[in-house]
Amino acid sequence: MPYDDSPPPPESASSVSPDRPWYTRRSTLAVAVAALAPTALAGWVLTQVLTGSGPGGQPPQPKALPASHTAGDAKASTATPSPVASASTSASASASAPAAPAKGPLAGRTVVIDPGHNTGNFKHTSEIDQPVDIGTNRKECDTTGTTTNSGYMEAEFTLDVSRRARSLLESKGAKVVFTHDADRPWGPCIDERARIGNEAKADAVVSVHADGVSAGNRGFHIILPATVKGGAADTSKIVGPSRDLGERIAGNFARSTGSAPANYLGSGTGLVVRDDLGGLNLSTRPKVFIECGNMRDAKDAAQLTSPAWRQKAAEGITNGIVGFLGG
Repeated sequence: MPYDDSPPPPESASSVSPDRPWYTRRSTLAVAVAALAPTALAGWVLTQVLTGSGPGGQPPQPKALPASHTAGDAKASTATPSPVASASTSASASASAPAAPAKGPLAGRTVVIDPGHNTGNFKHTSEIDQPVDIGTNRKECDTTGTTTNSGYMEAEFTLDVSRRARSLLESKGAKVVFTHDADRPWGPCIDERARIGNEAKADAVVSVHADGVSAGNRGFHIILPATVKGGAADTSKIVGPSRDLGERIAGNFARSTGSAPANYLGSGTGLVVRDDLGGLNLSTRPKVFIECGNMRDAKDAAQLTSPAWRQKAAEGITNGIVGFLGG
């Protein structure tokens, strides 16, 4: 509105300060009214909220948003959920959803892999020298295993091949149990290794090794359990299935690695039967040992120290187990 510059109506002398212009009082009054207006409005709003009333004493009704706004809000809500709500929802879903069953040709099967020896055995010779009962007699808990001429330990080799085989077997749906995974300072003893396979109710058990005989002796061989009965040992039920497992591993190992059966035992079959190994004597599950090559022969050692060859070794062992289990 236009500014009013007309003089004010007459006032008493006492109502106007002698040192201030006439418009001071009007300005002060206008400011006071302006300041009171928001306060009064806020008070009215507060009253409506506390009493739950809208115009006409009725509860206020939410105003409907345009369709475009409600759609946008719904989209935003879906895209950016509350972190707390999300965590709660996820936890609830995880708790209620059953675990997905394993898939693959070996689903529902359990395989125990026994990595021969332990790198810590060299530092715990007094412990591993203690004899344990293997049914037919007593034998030392474990041994150090052998090495290549350059110092690559059999225990390093066996653990590496075992881990590779585990990955392959799990990809086919099998449950894989290790007797150890470099998670203990030494051992386990041979009787404990057998017990782990028995308690797991394994469908197949394979103990991974490498030999340490003189140079010139080359190739792999599979050790099968002999028929043994004495003390805690009774292999009568596993001799047949263990041979089947061993033969299948031998054939697949040769094809996968290109290695030949040992030229120093087994008459070229790659199969040897023994009755002096506690890991076999005490087993109640189908079980074999595989000696993947001779670490003391330079040509075999070159293969055993090759990661690419060790992968092929793991594939050969895995394929033999798959064949044995009907996968």
